[in-house]
Amino acid sequence: MLKLALLAIAFVAVTGIYDYRVAGLDGTPINFAKYKGKKILIVNTASQCGYTKQYEDLQKLSEAYKGKLVVVGFPANNFGGQEPGSNAEIGEFCKKNYGVTFPMAEKISVTGADIHPMFKYLTDEAKKLGVADPVIKWNFTKFLVDEKGKLVAVFPSKVKPMDEEITKYLN
Repeated sequence: MLKLALLAIAFVAVTGIYDYRVAGLDGTPINFAKYKGKKILIVNTASQCGYTKQYEDLQKLSEAYKGKLVVVGFPANNFGGQEPGSNAEIGEFCKKNYGVTFPMAEKISVTGADIHPMFKYLTDEAKKLGVADPVIKWNFTKFLVDEKGKLVAVFPSKVKPMDEEITKYLN
């Protein structure tokens, strides 16, 4: 009960993206406050999806805009059971197959009754931008946050990380 009460307090205190801290795949915290002044691309990922090859472009994007952009992946098993692995398995898969060096959060839920609070916040913000519900229709939905922590765009799975639809915000 105490944990639930503290969680409720945490919800009230959240005023923006910089208030979030999440556990990484390796358990190391990812503190979004340290990304102030940079754009952040937040992506729900899955290792067994038709879009999984986007990890390669996410890594390229991360490298190409290093210093200006931080890519953060959030593995989720919400769509088609396409992320069944453990945090350790996901981390190994990403490094071995795609050389991922950008931050990867622990596996979470991005939709439904058990949606992670950060994704609840992002989908609520997306709706304010006019994004139709459901905001997240599949794996590899991308949320772009500007240097001041404001959500500026949401890109569906089919938009590749290196597409001009995304990079026009980064140049």
